[in-house]
Amino acid sequence: MNNRTAGTSSSGGSRTGRNLPAAIAVGLVLGALVVASLYTIKELFLLVLVGAVGVGVLELVKAFATRDVKVPAVPVVVGMAAMQAAAYWGGPVWLLATFAVFAFVLLIWRMFSDGTEGYVRDASASVLTLFYPSMLAAFAAMLLRATDGDNRVLIFIAVTVASDIGGYIAGVLFGRHKMTVISPKKTWEGFAGSVVACTAVGAWLVTWLMHGAIWQGALIGGLAALLATVGDLIESMIKRDLGIKDLGTILPGHGGLMDRLDSLVTTLVPVWLLMTLFF
Repeated sequence: MNNRTAGTSSSGGSRTGRNLPAAIAVGLVLGALVVASLYTIKELFLLVLVGAVGVGVLELVKAFATRDVKVPAVPVVVGMAAMQAAAYWGGPVWLLATFAVFAFVLLIWRMFSDGTEGYVRDASASVLTLFYPSMLAAFAAMLLRATDGDNRVLIFIAVTVASDIGGYIAGVLFGRHKMTVISPKKTWEGFAGSVVACTAVGAWLVTWLMHGAIWQGALIGGLAALLATVGDLIESMIKRDLGIKDLGTILPGHGGLMDRLDSLVTTLVPVWLLMTLFF
């Protein structure tokens, strides 16, 4: 998710390369799917979560393979699904234990699959994939397991999406000062827009849905804006190192699912911690 300096073009896209109409349409469909699953049977959202993160994991596996980094798809996907279940039905201790078990499985798997050459490289990438996005995404399942988990997850998603929208609009209108060479189209003005949008949305939703204080929602939103930006930069580093533009093409106007999950997964842990402390 990016706060970019861009305007729209006559073709319906933007100078950033994003097809804005397609991106909006896809975003609305995904939003409707999330809300429908959250407020009917919560376990349906868990299935949506497993499906989305599973696709993201496979995109990472494929991306690593372009540089001959071997990450075994089967154990990382099974480990991802197991961690979502452990987090939802067991909580933090079960999540940590499941992560440790599958990290060990990956080390053993690689030991007997491709010889000694490249072991450290492949094993490191495999455990990284088990952590990012899989283990981080499991904190969404821990948000969901609360009695009011549907509202907690909605707030988390809303503030992170607000970061993208606020950053994009501010970047288009005011973006002048580049933030970092890691993501050249990201600006400080766009980051400010992200902070303002996240803080406002967080303050509104926390007071409305959780009956909390305005400052609690503003703190959740402000921290989400910072971590969403960090998540975007982390994925940009991965893509630059691998020499690819997007990690996938499954979502028109967005790229791959990992291109949408990057900010979400890095926002999850602090949002979960603050909500646990506050509510």
